[in-house]
Amino acid sequence: MSRNADPKFWDAAKKHLIRYGGTFEPAIIERAKGSFVYDADDRPILDFTSGQMSALLGHGHPKIVETVQNQVEKVAHLFSGMLSRPVVTLAERLAELAPGLDRVLLVSTGAESNEAAIRMAKLVTGKHEIVAFSKSWHGMTGVAASATYSAGRKGYGPAAVGSFAIPAPNAFRPRFRHADGSLDWQTELDDAFNLVDSQSTGNLAAFIAEPILSSGGMLPLPKGYLAALKQKCVERGMLLILDEAQTGVGRTGDMFAFERDGVTPDIMTLSKTIGAGLPLAAVMTTAAIEDAAHERGFLFYTTHVSDPLPAAVGVTVLDVVRDEKLVDRARTSGQKLFDGLSKLKDRYDCIGDVRGRGLMLGVEIVKRGADGQFWEPDHDLGAAIATEAFKNGLSMNIVKLPGMGGVFRIAPPLTISDEELDLGLSIIAKSIDGALSGQ
Repeated sequence: MSRNADPKFWDAAKKHLIRYGGTFEPAIIERAKGSFVYDADDRPILDFTSGQMSALLGHGHPKIVETVQNQVEKVAHLFSGMLSRPVVTLAERLAELAPGLDRVLLVSTGAESNEAAIRMAKLVTGKHEIVAFSKSWHGMTGVAASATYSAGRKGYGPAAVGSFAIPAPNAFRPRFRHADGSLDWQTELDDAFNLVDSQSTGNLAAFIAEPILSSGGMLPLPKGYLAALKQKCVERGMLLILDEAQTGVGRTGDMFAFERDGVTPDIMTLSKTIGAGLPLAAVMTTAAIEDAAHERGFLFYTTHVSDPLPAAVGVTVLDVVRDEKLVDRARTSGQKLFDGLSKLKDRYDCIGDVRGRGLMLGVEIVKRGADGQFWEPDHDLGAAIATEAFKNGLSMNIVKLPGMGGVFRIAPPLTISDEELDLGLSIIAKSIDGALSGQ
């Protein structure tokens, strides 16, 4: 019998754990190393989602292990009014990487960083209305949850006053089209802000956006969109907040995803990738905005703000990304993975689209619609492929949201080898075959 079937373990889990969304994989994970996690039978499972899209350097990177061991012996946590060298060093390093965003706040999670960013935007502008994309995910707390539209809105009572959404641009399923059928995102954006303007009470404070909407189905903002969005914000006296939780620190083939578009946000939030699997997040903004916030009494005093242990890890993450040239690696490996997935798309009708940038890609599983074309989301087949993949030794996360089901989010560690990429592609093909044969 498999050690993963340990009845005592699963009985205790069922009895004592609060279920927080989705279902648990049918395995007990005992350890992880590099691009793999290992279950109770010591079976290697290729991790194509970097844990929760966070283990940027893979699992157990020796530099991260060394940093944690060294720093925890020195000082791991301090009174929030005290400063340590790792905190100031990380802030300085981040500011060097994002010129113009010179002020940094270090916290623990992505939701927390978005809370702080929105709180700052409201204070500085003196307004309260926040706009986000209809397929967004910015966190499960307070105003971050109010700006999250991809899931989790029903049953929890009113969202924050002044929460608005606009459609997320989707080149695979365009709402507005050019004559050739391609996405007319400018008309869509203009139409969306006309609606926002008609609903606003004149208190538009900020727009918060992911450069690639991950939980919304791996939807990348088209080239030019970010600049147009920034202009919409400028015209209305709004701040632009970019949530680079998953796209930041090299994953898209640029250090930050906004670099491709040459548009610097007013506020940027980082999490996930900056901690390489440990709880670390950051808020970055301009000196002018931070000065204004401070003058107005900005308050975000939390238990783990400016903790030295995660800050030291963040410094090491930036060192490794630089020394191992992982931004370039994400670009070249991402192209290899994209090409491999595109070949699978040519081979299987059920793959409707491959999209994304760098090592952050989406694969949409579809079925034949009423018009005879393969374009409708296929929730069931996507789930079956995911199940087959896990059996075959590959972990892939699939979006199961209504209207956006059947989209695999593929974001392996930036340290993944070509051989491991090839292994993942072969397992995906095998898993599609297995799922199709079981229909």
